[in-house]
Amino acid sequence: MRNTTLCHIEQDGKYLMLHRVKKENDLNHDKWVGIGGKFEDKESPEECNLRETLEETGLTLNSYRYCGIVTFVSDIWETEYMHIFYSDDFSGELKSCDEGELCWVKINDVYNLPIWEGDKIFLRLIEENSPFFSLKLEYNGDTLVNAVLNGEKL
Repeated sequence: MRNTTLCHIEQDGKYLMLHRVKKENDLNHDKWVGIGGKFEDKESPEECNLRETLEETGLTLNSYRYCGIVTFVSDIWETEYMHIFYSDDFSGELKSCDEGELCWVKINDVYNLPIWEGDKIFLRLIEENSPFFSLKLEYNGDTLVNAVLNGEKL
């Protein structure tokens, strides 16, 4: 299993999204995702979030909200614990990313992009400013087959 972070960065009613088109053997290939990546040894979720955001975007998060944790279970990929963050307070200049194309996308338009079905659930939780959540998402291939929020099946 692996630990990762994912941060949805907002500005002017848009999220900074990464269209994953550059890496080989990428489980997110051609999907649109927030900003994040894998933990390094001895990193906390907060440290990973700050580092990955800076590495992928050139932006420094001045403040952020730790929103929840998503447990991804797949019949293909290893189990992943994704720590979800949100920020609308950052500084720096956006740079190009070696994992894909960065683009500011209107929040409502994000739902029409090729994103993981389960991402729609935690995006709504972020937008509703929900309390810290635990979301379990189970996939067969690219198909979401089960979702459990704070122990309750959705």
